[in-house]
Amino acid sequence: MADSIDESKNVTVTEEDLENKSKGELIKLAGQLRDRRNELNQMASERASARDDLNAKTREKVDEAQEHREKRDELNEQVQEHKDQRNELNAEANELFDKVDNLKNDLELDEGTSVEQLKEEIEDLEFKQQTEVLSSEDEKELIEKIETKREKLQEKQEKLDQGGDLEELKEEAEEVRSEASKHHQKVTELADEAQKHHNEMIEAYREADEIRDEADEKHEEFVEAQEAADQHHEDFVRVQKRLRELDKKEEEQERSQREEKQEAAREEAEEIYQKFKEGETLDTEDLMKLQKAGKL
Repeated sequence: MADSIDESKNVTVTEEDLENKSKGELIKLAGQLRDRRNELNQMASERASARDDLNAKTREKVDEAQEHREKRDELNEQVQEHKDQRNELNAEANELFDKVDNLKNDLELDEGTSVEQLKEEIEDLEFKQQTEVLSSEDEKELIEKIETKREKLQEKQEKLDQGGDLEELKEEAEEVRSEASKHHQKVTELADEAQKHHNEMIEAYREADEIRDEADEKHEEFVEAQEAADQHHEDFVRVQKRLRELDKKEEEQERSQREEKQEAAREEAEEIYQKFKEGETLDTEDLMKLQKAGKL
């Protein structure tokens, strides 16, 4: 809230004051106007200084906000770069994994029993053959099962040999996916940092607005004090002008009185001179009046 001046301390002058107050009263009034004007000018100066300080702080906060804005934008550019790299790597990894799946399908490696499982089944059947007493027919059937599974195992191993690049392709796909994950992690870290700078930018702008509002209030206070000071100065000038008019009037009255006295003295001297010429005896005072008038 603006800090208004104490108007009860202000000095006012009316046309009636100028016309009716005595010279002494007007001199006193001029002194009061001058003192209040100087007081108000000092107040205006202090308020202007406070306003300028606040405006400087506003500029500092705006500069701080701009720095955060630039840092945020810089980080967002880096975020976009890492996003682009991540997306490119993910696309590349997807292509590689598709190749892995296609190769698996071509080799039919996902169909039927796995190599390890076949090996275990063969071992179980061979163990059964060695440890159990079987009829000729059961043993023959068991041997046929073992042979069938060995054939499947050999077929699987041959396909694995043919697909020797499969593991390498899978490893490459996983490496590319891992690299994409690193870029994704970087995206997250940089985005968080960019958000912090964004929040700090918003806060700095908010503080700048608050300080600017204070500066605007202080400017209003400055204008109020300066206008009051200017009004007191104008009134001071009016009173001074009236005093000069009174001084001039006094001087004219004094000059008129002097001229009247001088004219009366000349007329009196002329009368005395006429008496002197007519032979009348003059006393010392009459002679002095003639001498003063230049008649002797």
